[in-house]
Amino acid sequence: MNDHSVEKIGGTSMSDYVSVRDNIILKPMREESLYQRIFVVSAYGGITDRLLEHKKNGQPGVFALFANGRNDESWREALLSLKQELFAINASLFDDEDMLERANRFIGERLDNAHKCLEDLQSLCRHGHFALEAHLATVREMLASIGEAHSAWNTTQLLQRDGVNACLVDLTGWNSAKHTSLDERILSAFKDVDLQTQLPIVTGYAHSEEGLMSTFDRGYSEMTFSRIAVLTEAKETVIHKEFHLSSADPRLVGEDNAVPIGRTNYDVADQLANLGMEAIHPKAAKGLRRHDIPLRVKNTFEPEHAGTLITGDYISDKPCVEIIAGCKGVYAIELFDQDMAGNIDQYDKEILTVIRRFNAHIVSKDINANTITHYLSTNLKTVKRIRHVLQERFAEADINQRKVAIASAIGSDMQIPGILAKTVAALADSNISVLAIHQSMRQVDMQLVVSEDDFDQAIKSLHRALVEVHDHGRAICLAC
Repeated sequence: MNDHSVEKIGGTSMSDYVSVRDNIILKPMREESLYQRIFVVSAYGGITDRLLEHKKNGQPGVFALFANGRNDESWREALLSLKQELFAINASLFDDEDMLERANRFIGERLDNAHKCLEDLQSLCRHGHFALEAHLATVREMLASIGEAHSAWNTTQLLQRDGVNACLVDLTGWNSAKHTSLDERILSAFKDVDLQTQLPIVTGYAHSEEGLMSTFDRGYSEMTFSRIAVLTEAKETVIHKEFHLSSADPRLVGEDNAVPIGRTNYDVADQLANLGMEAIHPKAAKGLRRHDIPLRVKNTFEPEHAGTLITGDYISDKPCVEIIAGCKGVYAIELFDQDMAGNIDQYDKEILTVIRRFNAHIVSKDINANTITHYLSTNLKTVKRIRHVLQERFAEADINQRKVAIASAIGSDMQIPGILAKTVAALADSNISVLAIHQSMRQVDMQLVVSEDDFDQAIKSLHRALVEVHDHGRAICLAC
């Protein structure tokens, strides 16, 4: 284990360079050294949405327009609009005309190269021997890389201007003639970096022959971050976000009621990721957990706060609920078939195959003798496609769908006698009907399915009954 940290800066934080410089770069956690840190940066806030598609509402970006537009001009217009936006970001960051010109030239060349690649590919695929679909994964990777290349190059130049010996570590493989594995690319890029005297600014996207996005999609930067930490044997990892990891969303329960989480474990982080509230991608967390590397989540805009320390071995001193979280926009697909009894495994296998085919994320599921219900975090169009295929496969089955929400109580140890009764009572007191309940023997989370209209009140009621009553103070288990 070395004495350096690997730190990732989120997109919203990256959009505020002064805060990044003053609160993160110039304020190391170990005050004795500005260096001995590696920074993995995200694209500026909203840019990856513009390059690919909006992460939450699905609004198409350049990639989605190119993939679906065939011969129309929409992707070209989107790429031109994006170029203007990136130049505007540069203008807000660089006062010096020479630096601004170099910044625009750097990202302009990448955008122009990408434009030419898309034009050539579109022309090629007009011929019957070439199918556009066969190349879309590569196009997605190429476009995704542009956002992190832009922010990393800019940040490196700005830090050098401000007296920091920063160096750009570009893992995008933009002009590389050789395809390598992710680990090989990282090791090659860092072989000549001196962490004692240099501050590496690393692109969150890393090109690899296996393709990061095919496995991790929008979680690719966290996988880059995790593998760098593992391969360089980091002492600690840090993720800088625009908010604290708290007992609930302050916007729902009130800032005075939400309590920052001081300590928790990777199991809790996985439960949050399952609900779409990622502290870190589960597969990225796996490497850190396996190599016993702690992860700290910090608020960029409150640098004095120690943040949340996540380790593999932490368990709360006494059983308690640490976090109330959840997700809206969940679709329950219920399949009932009298013939299912005794053949649940076969039905479940075939249903899962269909869901996987349409890349729908399963938040939860429940099963009884003749019914299987999957709770999917996806859009209505995908749900309709899944239901159509299932109806064709199981012609005698009754298939129903319903839009719901899931509220969840999460903790590193929730073996609390009577917690289920207390939880249901809290919702009943708020006149909220529970549609389904899931509680596993592992005792780290409890999921309650409710009507989407009841979601906000469910979060407030559960937080009030399970967290606020304990008066935790400044944090739930202060981080060290």
